[in-house]
Amino acid sequence: MTAGPRSRQALAGLAATANALHPVSRSRGISAAAFAIGWPVSELPLLTLGLQSAITAAGLRRGGWRTRDGQVSVAAQALSAAGLIALHRSAQQSQQVLEAALVDGLGAAYRDVAVAAGLAPGVGPAIRPMTVAPSWIWRRRFVANGGISYGPAGKRNRLDVWRRQDLPTDGRAPVLIQVPGGGWVSGETRWQAYPLMARLVDAGWVCVPINYRLSPRATFPDHIVDVKRAIVWVKEHIAEFGGNPDFIAITGGSAGGHLSSLAALTPNQPEFQPGFEDSDTTVQAGVPFYGVYDLADWNGQGGPINNVRFVEQHVLKVAAAAEPDRWRRASPISWVGPDAPPMMLIHGTNDSLAPVEGARRMAKELRAESRQPVVYAELPLTQHAFDIYASLRTRYTVRAVEQFLAFVRAGQRRPEDTLGEQERGGSVEGAQVETVAARNSSNAARSASA
Repeated sequence: MTAGPRSRQALAGLAATANALHPVSRSRGISAAAFAIGWPVSELPLLTLGLQSAITAAGLRRGGWRTRDGQVSVAAQALSAAGLIALHRSAQQSQQVLEAALVDGLGAAYRDVAVAAGLAPGVGPAIRPMTVAPSWIWRRRFVANGGISYGPAGKRNRLDVWRRQDLPTDGRAPVLIQVPGGGWVSGETRWQAYPLMARLVDAGWVCVPINYRLSPRATFPDHIVDVKRAIVWVKEHIAEFGGNPDFIAITGGSAGGHLSSLAALTPNQPEFQPGFEDSDTTVQAGVPFYGVYDLADWNGQGGPINNVRFVEQHVLKVAAAAEPDRWRRASPISWVGPDAPPMMLIHGTNDSLAPVEGARRMAKELRAESRQPVVYAELPLTQHAFDIYASLRTRYTVRAVEQFLAFVRAGQRRPEDTLGEQERGGSVEGAQVETVAARNSSNAARSASA
């Protein structure tokens, strides 16, 4: 039987829902299409359900449901609705997944550490679930200065400063640098990580989204050199905007996840700081989202080969077989060591562009080598770039990142910043020792069972 117009629409909706639940195999070379179709459906399932239901209902007016075409349409819509509800429930479960990741990485008492230091996350802005594009509102509200030059590469070396208008200018606000993604060939200070930056700015942070040189015109390490230049600019100038140059966290998604994690793991590396080798580029924490951590091996199983070829042709511009050491040194996983800063990695199980297996490997390496806390949150049924939407899942993720950063900040407090703690009922140092001990015990138990 040939599908009629009503059933074709409903079947297309069902196919989109099915792809959001189980993306088309990335080995078939259509991962980009799977991402593009599954991305909005995964993050806005109830809105998708409403749209699909309205379209189906409109097509079945005046008794259309009595026809074979109408009945197929109703059946397809019912199946799609079940899948969309499952996606919504998965987003709800992200709250528990993120909490479990924080407890696993920081210990059960992690909240007490921040509370004892007077750093418990505040109420923050209202990020409503299913909001599609409030980005321009946040940008208009929080961008204090835009298009600031931090390096010699023209518009590709510019950054914005987000801050509250009433933020004190005493240089005590923590700072977040945001590195945009876009496959190393696109990416701007606009649109990415707005929910995270809006919440942190509302809570008293200064956020700095940056641009950097892009391929194919730029060749790695141009990209990371620019990120390092931006870190130096922040250290030298952010106090003018109320930021604290002694506490800088760095984040980014996708290619930005690669670059932010590489920057966090390579402080003061001369090869990535040509002409400013003596400048300090250390950061106090890294929070990469859905990053690529091994450029030659994206998923721990030898592929996807198309992504490796893309890096070879457009980013590094040399084959991995010809210069393996260059590929290795461009990969964050190669720089993992005991001096890594506290790290929180966030990745979705349904990521079609940067497979989750790579994040698992990175988290395993960090836990084995780093002396600092490592949090790894693997979000079920979650696509690449999920946090661009101000969705329910994004709201929970932003809250978790804020909790992680509060814990790290508590560990950085100077003694004079924690006066009066005993009156509040405890010692930050003692709480941290207890929390880190719990984390180490958890890691040891996990290793023994592996």
